Amino acid sequence: MSTELSRELSREPAGLCATSHAPPALTRRIDYCGITDEAAVDLAGQLAATRELGWRAVELRTVDGQPIDLLNGPAFARTAARIAEADLTVPVIASRIGSWSRPISCDLDQELAELAVLAERCAVLGTRYLRIMSYPNDGLSDIDWEREVLRRVRVLAKHAADRGLILLHENCAGWAGADAGRALRLLDAAGAESFGLLFDTGNGAAYGYRALDQLRTLAPYVKHVQIKDAVGGPQQPTYTLPGAGQAQVAQCLRLLLDTGYAGHFSIEPHLAVRPHEQYRAEPTECRAAFAAAGQALRTLTEQLVADGTADWRCTAAGLELSPC
Repeated sequence: MSTELSRELSREPAGLCATSHAPPALTRRIDYCGITDEAAVDLAGQLAATRELGWRAVELRTVDGQPIDLLNGPAFARTAARIAEADLTVPVIASRIGSWSRPISCDLDQELAELAVLAERCAVLGTRYLRIMSYPNDGLSDIDWEREVLRRVRVLAKHAADRGLILLHENCAGWAGADAGRALRLLDAAGAESFGLLFDTGNGAAYGYRALDQLRTLAPYVKHVQIKDAVGGPQQPTYTLPGAGQAQVAQCLRLLLDTGYAGHFSIEPHLAVRPHEQYRAEPTECRAAFAAAGQALRTLTEQLVADGTADWRCTAAGLELSPC
């Protein structure tokens, strides 16, 4: 591990009380949000589902069935304007870069072109975070797969830094998806200034690892959290409401709170929409499943607070922790 990465780990976690001679700390806040295309295909439905939950943010993946980078100019302008009119923020855009649909053999220029478009759109939406993955293998030896993933991540991170973006690697498809040590090697290769981690609590069921075990290693580097839960294993995971499965979601959230996480808890329930399976239920079922997952997340966090997790205060939109 590099000296830079070691220094990052040794820093005091965000949200701890400042010493007496330091200026007063700001209130630490964690907002709820969700990948809203799991609630509705159209933007109007996505925004309505967010408002019904009382939330202040949306995580964007697709609008009207189109990835954000493929929206034409007028469609994206309307999307950005309606999000602003709704007084909502966009903490993260979930890109397709390095994802389950983009194996290691895909054209890197295509990835860089998507990054360039999304950089402009992130600037309009006021976000710096772009979700990526780390390229499923496509016939390479393990050594060559590792070498090419690390090369690509360095190139992508350099382009992201030049555009003021931070790439967030998700523990999902790809070389580093299921291995905490590999995720740290990605971070070391890319540099912490333009690269961080996105942690999804439910991906372990599909990829064969225990989320809490991985999170104990990765928590200091996590910039964004997606929430899902599941039972079963890689052959046939079955997704559940947060807290009803085997992904130890409550324990993961407690660990994040205890180690200074400050960001968003974003539902990606996969109850009625699973893009990697090309599955989408009827619109009413999607909307109901999204709402139920949002309520389940709120119930989990309220229980954590009731159990005495620091001095957090629950709101409709998330959690707040007053300074000491």
